[in-house]
Amino acid sequence: MDTELWFTEKQTPALGLSLKVKETLLRCRTQFQEIAVLDTLQCGRMLVLDGMVQTTVADEYVYHEMIAHVPLRTHPVPRSVLVIGGGDGGVVREISSYPHVQKIVLVEIDAGVVEAARRFMPEISCALNDPRLEIIYKDGAEFIRTCNDAFDVVIVDSTEPVAIAEGLFGTAFYKGVFDALKKDGIMVAQTESPFYNGLLLRSTFQRISTVFPRSLLYLAPVPTYPSGLWSFTLGSKSFNPLEPAGAYLPPDLRFYSAEIHRSAFILPPFVQELLQNESGINSPVI
Repeated sequence: MDTELWFTEKQTPALGLSLKVKETLLRCRTQFQEIAVLDTLQCGRMLVLDGMVQTTVADEYVYHEMIAHVPLRTHPVPRSVLVIGGGDGGVVREISSYPHVQKIVLVEIDAGVVEAARRFMPEISCALNDPRLEIIYKDGAEFIRTCNDAFDVVIVDSTEPVAIAEGLFGTAFYKGVFDALKKDGIMVAQTESPFYNGLLLRSTFQRISTVFPRSLLYLAPVPTYPSGLWSFTLGSKSFNPLEPAGAYLPPDLRFYSAEIHRSAFILPPFVQELLQNESGINSPVI
């Protein structure tokens, strides 16, 4: 009798995402978390941290292109970029496609994530040997306090706000990001699902809005993330993301385009209501 192996992520207490697994390529525990790499039939190789899907080779390009190219093309000529989290290397891969970027710093708390991505996800981690890149293994919230007027763009590619990532969603952290940016700098953070994490999305957006003079939310579809609809919050000291100043567009992108850039900021009415809701009521559950 054939034995089927399935992985299930409980995305809410009442809903889960299940994928049929061909093979478990890696399962280990570091001092920070449990890391697994699974080879699935539907989505190919998949990185899982503490039971939560982080990325898959099937749909990673949507998330990585949208979290990276929106800020990089909002800024006219970004030369120094900081990535907090993102040890899989996907954001670094997108940044490396800009010839005018001179310095990339990746701050990842867990070296095990980088090692797993290098070994099992070369499509995603392929730019981790870029000579412009410096990898620092440290807590992002601690690192940001050591920076001042250092970066044109900061991208916060964090996991969910639990355990080691909890400090990357607070007002003090966003104030640190503001100080780490140059006078016309831009930040973007992933801010979860408007369907399942509405309260978190709204509170995070409000915190960023209290720190940055210009804050906007945008959306992208990521099939393996909770609900399939994901949000990003951009904070800018100067430039308007609705009028991107960057002229360079990397070739061979699979999701991002100039048209997608603008349309991503057009929010459905329920998301607009969520951001304006003062009662603390969560977003709709489907």
